Amino acid sequence: MAAYQEIARKARVKVLKMIYDAQVSHIGSNFSCIDILTVLFEKADLTKDKIIFSKGWIAASAYYFLAEKGIIPKEDLEKFCKEDSFYIGLVEPSVKGIHYSGGSMGQGLPAAVGYALSKKLKKEEGKVYCLMSDGEMQTGTTWESALIANQHFLSSLIILVDNNKFCAMGKTSDILNINPLRDKWESFGWNFLLTNGHDYLEIERQLDRAFNFGGPTIIVADTIKGYPISFMSGDNTFHYKAPSLDEYNQAMVELSNEK
Repeated sequence: MAAYQEIARKARVKVLKMIYDAQVSHIGSNFSCIDILTVLFEKADLTKDKIIFSKGWIAASAYYFLAEKGIIPKEDLEKFCKEDSFYIGLVEPSVKGIHYSGGSMGQGLPAAVGYALSKKLKKEEGKVYCLMSDGEMQTGTTWESALIANQHFLSSLIILVDNNKFCAMGKTSDILNINPLRDKWESFGWNFLLTNGHDYLEIERQLDRAFNFGGPTIIVADTIKGYPISFMSGDNTFHYKAPSLDEYNQAMVELSNEK
């Protein structure tokens, strides 16, 4: 638990600096899923597993964890969203370890289904993880892909949903209420798991359970946008707003107090 907490804290410190230095957006979205990624990158075997970032606007976090695992050079993180850099604010396969471009809503899961089906046909080992937003539960491509995955019994496919309750322009439930998610996914033939997306051991436990299921699995992780920063938590302003200098300094103080 303590090890996970420190990994996540260091990730937030670096991601905050990357986003502040570049004066770009999505700090709230990055922070809500860092605990999920902390566990996932410790559990995944990147020699045979694939991670698809359908929620591609958390590129800063994706690049950070890829750098920590030695997939990309750590010094490349300084190029994030800088002029002429291919480390842009949405994940692109020009970056090693990024298998599919993410950011267009609902496009990552179709790719993940394709990768999982390929693994099955080729009898390859490994899992295909797809990180999605709760807003992507509203798109048609998600449900088409869910049907295909069930029809082909893609046991290697695991979706992780960052369920932070906000889309870009407001509360997810106000834009299109798709609850109860469990009923919908189970009716499509999927294994459904629910977890606290800020409880490392619970995330780890649910991932372990997903390994033992037959057929595709979805893990819905309840999270807080902007977590754990006091003035960012649950504030959708930080979907598009870059942190000011005062906000950056305050967030850094709060993160240093997490030690």
